[in-house]
Amino acid sequence: MLRFNSLVVYCLVATALAVAAQPPAPYGPLPSPRQLAWHEMEFYGFVHFTVNTFTDREWGYGDESPAIFNPTDFDADQIARTARDAGMRGLILTAKHHDGFCLWPSRYTEHSVKHAPWRGGRGDVVREMAEACRRAGIKFGVYLSPWDRNHPDYGRPAYLEYYRHQLRELLTNYGPLFTVWFDGANGGDGFYGGANERRNIDNRTYYDWPGTWAIVRELQPMASMFSDAGPDFRWVGNEQGIAGETCWATLDMTKPNRYPGGGSAGLNSGERPGTQWLPAECDVSIRPGWFYHAGEDEAVKSPAQLLDIYFKSVGRGACLNLNLPPDRRGRIHENDVRALRGFRRLLDETFAVNLARGARVTASHERPGGGFTAARAVDGDRASYWTTGDEVTTPELVIDLGRETVVSVIDLREHLPLGQRVEAFTVETWRGGGWVEFGSGTSIGNRRLLRGPRTLTTRVRLRITRAAAAPAIAEFGLYAEPLRLDPPAIVRNRQGMVALHASTAAADVRYTTDGSEPTAAAAVYAAPFPLPRGGVVKARVIAGGEGGVGEVAVRRFGFTKGRWKIQTSVADASRKNPARQMIDEAPATVWRAAAPGPLEVTLDLGEAASVGSLEYQPPADGIGAVDRCEVRVSLDGRNWSTVARGEFGNLQANPVAQTLTLSGSPQARFVRLVVLHTLADAPAAIAELGLAGR
Repeated sequence: MLRFNSLVVYCLVATALAVAAQPPAPYGPLPSPRQLAWHEMEFYGFVHFTVNTFTDREWGYGDESPAIFNPTDFDADQIARTARDAGMRGLILTAKHHDGFCLWPSRYTEHSVKHAPWRGGRGDVVREMAEACRRAGIKFGVYLSPWDRNHPDYGRPAYLEYYRHQLRELLTNYGPLFTVWFDGANGGDGFYGGANERRNIDNRTYYDWPGTWAIVRELQPMASMFSDAGPDFRWVGNEQGIAGETCWATLDMTKPNRYPGGGSAGLNSGERPGTQWLPAECDVSIRPGWFYHAGEDEAVKSPAQLLDIYFKSVGRGACLNLNLPPDRRGRIHENDVRALRGFRRLLDETFAVNLARGARVTASHERPGGGFTAARAVDGDRASYWTTGDEVTTPELVIDLGRETVVSVIDLREHLPLGQRVEAFTVETWRGGGWVEFGSGTSIGNRRLLRGPRTLTTRVRLRITRAAAAPAIAEFGLYAEPLRLDPPAIVRNRQGMVALHASTAAADVRYTTDGSEPTAAAAVYAAPFPLPRGGVVKARVIAGGEGGVGEVAVRRFGFTKGRWKIQTSVADASRKNPARQMIDEAPATVWRAAAPGPLEVTLDLGEAASVGSLEYQPPADGIGAVDRCEVRVSLDGRNWSTVARGEFGNLQANPVAQTLTLSGSPQARFVRLVVLHTLADAPAAIAELGLAGR
């Protein structure tokens, strides 16, 4: 009888422990298996490549001849290896951009590579990229622009059938896809089979998105789909690659603007509690534009800039989609490769050693029954996690490093299958006999990186200060960024004097103005120097002894504006808004016209010069950005010649400087910008105008 009672007690205790060790109930909207797989990607790339590469445009009009698509040395393996070596886990190819040109030999159009001279008309960029990605061990995805400025039926019901035929080709002929990317740019001016007209569509209904998405679900069930509002991951609301300091993985899908192209409100921060798991993707190009332009070869983002973007995208719970545009050879340019290698080196150096591994970790609370102990937060396994009893929502976790250690990066993750539970947290370090705040935040989600100063400490504490349910922390990592010399800032005033500003005082700043790399033998910066005709300035910090060599900063300048005079054909919006703000070397100041409509802006250079290009900087908010214009020149101010016409695309989402090349590099004293159209027909806005020689 005694033995029977002991057995009963043992079984009861075991049952109680098993019940107690159950995980907490999920909270709120939850990610699907395909979304969890997407979260694990964290960092992947875009490949923008089409006829625009050969026309030097961002958005093709749709009338481009397939004959211009002729890369001289296309190398899909070089592109895929470059992405892999940078740490990317996949690539998305623009199989068809807004110009309608198809990078595969589609059965449903003649506007494709089958009529290009490349590969004798037998080439298939999509296939070569898909196979190269498989060889490189990374995943492959496709972008298929809903807008098509070439197709005669765009805007009519027949186009939707055409579009879905092409989608099925891409989904069935190129192997597994990790994503299908749908752009929100829809409708406007275009070739449209020769109609050369403006066509507008109702992007809420025209594409029948549920029906289009169903094709992807049928043929590629594990492919996550992107648009402004999903259905699997969302746009972050800008093309700078930056998520909000608070960036929830959920969104309220009951709001009226939740459809592709429906607007960016709420996308940067997400919405809490939300009705659907819809995390953010941060898309950004390594260059100012999305397609390759030789004029941007010196404007590639530096390794330090890329690392900053990484912390503000991946480090805020989003995925980073970094664009790598192949050049006219069909390869990633050497400058881009160099920047990516430097970026990967910074990443590797920063995250090489997790200081929390092997350290002693304790928690104020642990979930009864075992299995969810504090040690699970530092074991390097994303599938395990530390959590507490259901009633505890403000626990603490302390890592004891055992000795004074430099810490500068905190790495946090939640266990996503249980939902996004933490709503506020603080991280502290033990210094001077007490706890000192290192940093704090709100959302954690897939990953939260706090980047701070190099701090010497023996202990680090995570305090959950607010949570909707018992926290489930999958990772609490500690890292130390290596010491590095930040690149100097390069600025120029209207008089053409260039100044270099370094954050490190006890070091030399070396610079060049001939395009060469600054070495220890280059000129030492001592005072501002003149650059009246413009050019390329490169500078870096070089410290003596073992101080090291810093990253190179690069700025390209046009002509000096000190003697310029400016005149407009319409009134300013206000007296506080004088026309000289267009040439004050300060893009933050914006001139705005008093009323919408065409206008002319005339620059008097004070002397004749050979002018090779005009640069237009739109306002940062995109409102009133000039998207169609022409340029005229004159020697005497009376006789004018038109030397350039242009269309600038994607200015609302990516308001970066735009360059128009002037035919023949004409001699001119007067240069006139003729504004033909602005975004949304708003009053024209100009942040800065510049001119440069060829």
